[in-house]
Amino acid sequence: MSLSNVYSVGLNNVGSYQVSGMPFATGSLSAASATKIEFPYVTRWIRVINHDNTHLRVGFSQAGVDGTNYFRCGPETGAEGTQSVSLELKLTEIWFSGSTDFDLVVGLTNIPVERVTNVSPSGSNWSGSVGVG
Repeated sequence: MSLSNVYSVGLNNVGSYQVSGMPFATGSLSAASATKIEFPYVTRWIRVINHDNTHLRVGFSQAGVDGTNYFRCGPETGAEGTQSVSLELKLTEIWFSGSTDFDLVVGLTNIPVERVTNVSPSGSNWSGSVGVG
């Protein structure tokens, strides 16, 4: 039997992204300086909820949040009391800086992080790539 036709999970495996994500949640996080959250599997989607009264920097590498390759999740506003952002991204880690009270909810695929090593200049999270830092 040929092993060239073995079909398994990976970054281009459509089925891994068609199903609902396995839950991953952590709350009351603090990131006064660059803070990394690593995932056991590649993400299908992420949601960042900022409860602080300052902008939260969100990036995909330490160089990103320390430099200019990040986006901001706004401070608490209005009656809802939070600002949030939801994104469909393939990540193995995410970096934060600048807020002392935020939550992270993630949907994980069944793709182990080990399956996507060396997809970028410096590892599995696209660090060193254009726009990541």
